[in-house]
Amino acid sequence: MVQGRKAAITTPERHADGIFRSLPEYDLFTRAKGNANMQQTIQEIASRVRELREISEVTVEHMATVLNLPIMTYQRYENGSEDIPASILCKIAAELKVDTGLLLTGEAPRMHLFTVTRRGKGVEVERRRQYKYQSLAANFSHKKAEPFLVTVHPASTTVPPDLNSHPGQEFNYLLSGRLKIFIHDHEIVLEEGDSIYFDAGCPHAMAALDGAPAQFLAIIF
Repeated sequence: MVQGRKAAITTPERHADGIFRSLPEYDLFTRAKGNANMQQTIQEIASRVRELREISEVTVEHMATVLNLPIMTYQRYENGSEDIPASILCKIAAELKVDTGLLLTGEAPRMHLFTVTRRGKGVEVERRRQYKYQSLAANFSHKKAEPFLVTVHPASTTVPPDLNSHPGQEFNYLLSGRLKIFIHDHEIVLEEGDSIYFDAGCPHAMAALDGAPAQFLAIIF
């Protein structure tokens, strides 16, 4: 045993909140805090959707029909008990005739010339199952496309992921990892640097391969 070596896993350290914790305990604290912040974001987005729908005098039944969803599923989105998928959020914004950025942040996008999103600062849109979306242009008004940074975590089962569809077209560029894309009856494997452009109205889904996360740039037109 090396003399004088500190055991990092048991040495208490003072952290930003002023409390001493061992490193593993602090990691759990950090993850729990992040989950709490994400849940708050989900509730805030759900509240904005509900408020704007009511202001627009659109019924829950109409929204569920437009989105091709069971009424109970849409109600779970509005009450914040289930995270709203990015594709559904885009559909909601289109139906309510507002910018997606307004639903994400509660503020009408103000940038007309350009908007900069720093690394890791994209507004999180959904964090469900193995998908994590970050909006990369939430503050740009009158967008003609919606860019997202998408991270797909490996699934815990071999069951194919659920397919979903949304209006428009989509472009995906794989930044890291390996990704299998399911489109209609096709399965396409993308390697780092590969890209695909497809009709987003066709049911599609993504799955990370090799037991490792995959990250790609997605642009929805």
